[in-house]
Amino acid sequence: MKNLINPKDKIFIAGASGMVGNCIKELLIKKNYTNLLTPSRNELNLLDTNDVKNWFIKNKPTVVIIAAAKVGGILANSRKPFEFLLENLKIQNNLIEHSVINSVRRLLFLGSSCIYPKNAQQPIKEEYLMDGLLEKTNESYAIAKIAGLKLCESLRLEYDFDAISVMPTNLYGPRDNYHPENSHVLASLVKKFSDAKKSSQEKVICWGTGKPLREFLHVEDLSEACIFLLERWDPKLNNSPIDINGNKLLYLNIGTGKEISIKELAHKVADIVEYKGQIIWDQSKPDGTFRKRLDVSKINSLGWSYKIKLDDGLKRTISDYQKLVMRR
Repeated sequence: MKNLINPKDKIFIAGASGMVGNCIKELLIKKNYTNLLTPSRNELNLLDTNDVKNWFIKNKPTVVIIAAAKVGGILANSRKPFEFLLENLKIQNNLIEHSVINSVRRLLFLGSSCIYPKNAQQPIKEEYLMDGLLEKTNESYAIAKIAGLKLCESLRLEYDFDAISVMPTNLYGPRDNYHPENSHVLASLVKKFSDAKKSSQEKVICWGTGKPLREFLHVEDLSEACIFLLERWDPKLNNSPIDINGNKLLYLNIGTGKEISIKELAHKVADIVEYKGQIIWDQSKPDGTFRKRLDVSKINSLGWSYKIKLDDGLKRTISDYQKLVMRR
């Protein structure tokens, strides 16, 4: 089968300076895709419709990857729901609309596993979308991502525009955000225990009960999956994944299909950094959704599966963080 994208394509990576976008960029270069468009925030304001309009007219990309988004952990989402909803809607609406107007040939939209209902049956199949209430702590972000997915889906159904979407599970790896309040859970634990070890702290305070279960995917595995799907996944083909009603799926889960409790994860990180102090769980802080393990059978059926095991990925991530701290 001929690849659906090729090295001659002008590939626009929106969000190329971020964790996911940068990793996708690096892997594309390794695969000899060198005609990449990666404007900085100073060069292109994705929140400004006219700026996006003029940029598309001038640069004329043939493939668009939407990895740009306003992201953050439970605290950030809870404190700024308006910003998370509005800014993400603006970013994706501008990019998707002007991709259509400028005849982009293929588009990939990156969503999130938080789009699924809080109490979804496990593992979570693609068909469970909009089958229940969302988790309140990241509802605004989830609604924006659902809107982006549905916009891509509607464009394909109405105009046969080649847009596909992916729903990755919790990510970790290079260029993660280690902000003390706005980071996601794994990055937060890496920072807490690494810093505590370095400064000989007697205790580390972690949020919630530690009981929720989470699935974690290394960002390099996600990037490989995105390129794999851009090259090979055509939802029109007979062997393309379908839902329980026999309809072609236009979005796919990406993950490992494996889960771990936050408490077990915390102890893994503590062991790797050789932290021997006390771990205290602050149960006044929210746990978020109790479980959200993805069913990844559909992307696996296309020939992709994750490669980086959690223990190996954790060691690499902790080493990267410690080097980052040393450079400061």
